[in-house]
Amino acid sequence: MIPERWRTPVAFLVLASIAMPLGFAAWRALLDNFAIEEAAFTGREIGILQSLREIPGFLAFTAVFVILVLREQTFAVVSVAVFGLGVALTGFFPSEYGLYFTAVLMSIGFHYFETIRQSLSLQWLSKAEAPRILGRLIGVGSATSLVAFGAMFVALKVFELEYRWIYLAAGGGAFLIAILLMGYPHFEGATPQRKEIVLRGRYWLYYGLTFLSGARRQIFVVFAGFLMVEKFGYSADNIVALMLANHLFNWLFAERIGAWIGRIGERHALTLEYCGLILVFTAYAFVENAYMAAGLYILDHMFFALAIAIKTYFQKIADPADIASTAGVSFTINHIAAVVIPALLGLVWLESRALVFLIGAGFALLSLVMAQNVPRHPREGNETVYGANGRMRTTVARVRQ
Repeated sequence: MIPERWRTPVAFLVLASIAMPLGFAAWRALLDNFAIEEAAFTGREIGILQSLREIPGFLAFTAVFVILVLREQTFAVVSVAVFGLGVALTGFFPSEYGLYFTAVLMSIGFHYFETIRQSLSLQWLSKAEAPRILGRLIGVGSATSLVAFGAMFVALKVFELEYRWIYLAAGGGAFLIAILLMGYPHFEGATPQRKEIVLRGRYWLYYGLTFLSGARRQIFVVFAGFLMVEKFGYSADNIVALMLANHLFNWLFAERIGAWIGRIGERHALTLEYCGLILVFTAYAFVENAYMAAGLYILDHMFFALAIAIKTYFQKIADPADIASTAGVSFTINHIAAVVIPALLGLVWLESRALVFLIGAGFALLSLVMAQNVPRHPREGNETVYGANGRMRTTVARVRQ
């Protein structure tokens, strides 16, 4: 039984934010070793698996059709359960098609939940508290990842557990959290949500920033760690240590960063993020020192919490009834890059590592330019400084910024 004082929307979001990193930390950390040692994967099979894993993210817009028959909160709980089941089963299917199946199952739960969590967060949280609470959720996720990585280290080094039992424990933990979430009352948002795909011209800047964010993150996720291993010879332990440093930072500071965004506004926060990323990606292109590369890896991840500003910008400009549908659409837009970028830039990597990161710097520069179009006080009717045609939208809007 859940204590009454914990039966709140924020507590629901916090508990759900524990389930995802608990399962995903195990899935991600063990996947390469498990796939090679137990399923005899080569680069071909792991590439196919990663592509299949991204398909549910690309199809996240279909969430709007699911909520025709399920409440969003119920859909979130089901998604957590499906995710946990996919992780728990992974170790029991050590074959090519078995891993493809469990990876897709895990990914369906993961991507649908992340879509619905964004929607519920923006519906349940006020515009004033959203930046701080979204930062807290990032911090909770990072704290969970820290505990999960530590537990896996002990399980592998001290108890020498087989992969299957670690997967079962992590996925089973996420599944149990889904059962706990079923005990929460249904929380209603202030505005009923539209049950159809919504694409609005006045959200064009949000769509653009979301796409570029996905492109930059893919370059970092796919190629930054690969650079550390290929060029500087970092071991698996070294990479895990860097991940731990990243999660430790988010645990300590993400909520404070969110509150800070609430004070300074989205345009200033995004400007700081993109200026920093231009410098980081450019430095990646030319770095020759292993310790400096590690510093860049951590610095890049430190800017992650500032991406909260894109979500709160949308919350301020959106018709409240559009939030659920647009959450799915934005996840799909974000994952367009996930389908295209790794394959295309993988070919570029063969010719020039530096060019891959300079392209990332170019994406960050374009993001910086677009961020200057975010008004100082965004709201419905004041979505951008300039319209899509490049002209100042209205004199009144200019004065109110």
